[in-house]
Amino acid sequence: MTLPARALAVLREVYGYEDFRGEQGGAIAAALGGRDAVVLMPTGGGKSLCYQIPPLVTDGLALVVSPLIALMHDQVGALEQLGVAAGCLNSAQSAAEQAEVVRALEAHRLRVLYCAPERVQQPRTLALLKQAGVSLIAIDEAHCVSQWGHDFRHDYLTLGALAEHFPGVPRMALTATADERTRTDIAERLALSDPAWFVGGFDRPNIRYMVRARVNEREQLKRFLAAHAGAAGIVYCMSRKKVETIAAWLVAQGIDALPYHAGLDDLTRRRHQERFLREDGVVMVATIAFGMGIDKPDVRFVAHLDLPKSVEAYYQETGRAGRDGEPADAWMVYGLQDVVRLRQMLDASSADEEHKRIERHKLDALLGWCEAITCRRLPLLAYFGEQRDAPCGNCDNCLEPPRTFDATEDAQKLLSCIYRTGQRFGAAHVIDVLRGADTEKVRQYGHADLSTFGIGAAQGVNQWRSLLRQLMVDGAVWADVEGYGALRLGERARRILRGEVEVRVREDVGETKSAARRRASGVPETVAPADEPVWERLRECRKRLADEQGVPPYVIFHDRTLRDMLARRPGTLAAMLEVSGVGEAKLERYGAAFLDALAEP
Repeated sequence: MTLPARALAVLREVYGYEDFRGEQGGAIAAALGGRDAVVLMPTGGGKSLCYQIPPLVTDGLALVVSPLIALMHDQVGALEQLGVAAGCLNSAQSAAEQAEVVRALEAHRLRVLYCAPERVQQPRTLALLKQAGVSLIAIDEAHCVSQWGHDFRHDYLTLGALAEHFPGVPRMALTATADERTRTDIAERLALSDPAWFVGGFDRPNIRYMVRARVNEREQLKRFLAAHAGAAGIVYCMSRKKVETIAAWLVAQGIDALPYHAGLDDLTRRRHQERFLREDGVVMVATIAFGMGIDKPDVRFVAHLDLPKSVEAYYQETGRAGRDGEPADAWMVYGLQDVVRLRQMLDASSADEEHKRIERHKLDALLGWCEAITCRRLPLLAYFGEQRDAPCGNCDNCLEPPRTFDATEDAQKLLSCIYRTGQRFGAAHVIDVLRGADTEKVRQYGHADLSTFGIGAAQGVNQWRSLLRQLMVDGAVWADVEGYGALRLGERARRILRGEVEVRVREDVGETKSAARRRASGVPETVAPADEPVWERLRECRKRLADEQGVPPYVIFHDRTLRDMLARRPGTLAAMLEVSGVGEAKLERYGAAFLDALAEP
């Protein structure tokens, strides 16, 4: 399939970019050629261009099915800034707003329409879309259709019927997160006809991955955030209560933090989201209710205070950092309690046994990744079927290789203690027995008389917890959820107790100052000190224009565009058009204002 020259012209004239990236050109050519396609690109990889450009080439209409109302409004606003007629239909709109979009569709004025999956299937909507002449159907967040995906949604199951409603119209399924099984399931459930496959690399080389054992999570988070003062970021927590307490604590530490979770009223959530999108340096403390569809490019970090449910969930959540390609951090602390809690939630769910088995496997895969002692990026990419040989040099294990030691004897002590106490107790009691603690529970069960009582007194509680966590990943120990987290011996325990295998484990370390790799300000490392006054003028100009337009600053221009502007120092509107990210519509709207900002003494 050949990419028409007009597609590249649209890219340059409308978007202000010289060339397509990665698989974008192929996906666009497939759509223009009338072929179905599956498009996998990492967050920030430019998936939206794959379905936005074809209707601009053909003067057609792209229907974009998305579950994310926030993303719809974001994308529509961004397209309008580019001079592209776009709209959306969703439950958050007033009747008047919906009526205006319907009139635009009936008049064939729109080029891109965003619609929720449940709305698309309504008879009135289907009739309207058939009359409007849809030329491309894009199904975003397509992993939601798959039972193997990490964010399965029932509303997506009926989208395969769109092939019958719009025969001959090419359909494009797009996602950032899908392993091989999920990809196949996407194509089958959407009834795609001989789809073209465009699988971009999953690597986000600008993101640094860091994982720490939880010791004192607040102090650990405080040290991490000290390296990101003034930067925008997201801190994920599992529960609403924890979101509230961590957000309040961060505010008390002088950090501009806001809570976000499904328990807040709609107005508060919208207000907090708007502040995060439009202001610099806001830290959002949130459950996973926040993030999908947030198109903010300059999020400099994503921190997890609790373990996600799977590698897919972790990858997608951390992918919200550094969408602009600039350095960003993915930082996480976790502990034994995370594992027990997630398994309890899974076992208590109403899912069938096959689904539970798959989810347990996904959780175990994430745990194994957390305990890795080699490059973190290689197994993360391998999980999605992408093989690399060379270590990345940009994760905690590459930058500070963990120390390992022979813990076979300690492992035998721990396993023996679990066995001697009857495999009936959780981690806290077993470690108390090992360390010879005089507790009421130890006295109640007579465990001071056991041969394992006190044999681990030389090690601290955190050392034993670290070893136990790694033995669980290794399959030597498992937590019986139905038995209230009681530790039980796994398949490998017998071989370890017999001395048939060596147990080598990593030595947990605290935070180090090496994480502070960028300035604690809004000035990127690539901006020379002498240029900082001009850089700030450009940012102030962008903020003023954004406030006037009622949009987030990045909708005007990304930081990368401002840096190119700073480097080129255009003196005329014609020269400004050479700046990456400046298309004709934005040149007309904002070119003069930024020329003035550059020309100030």
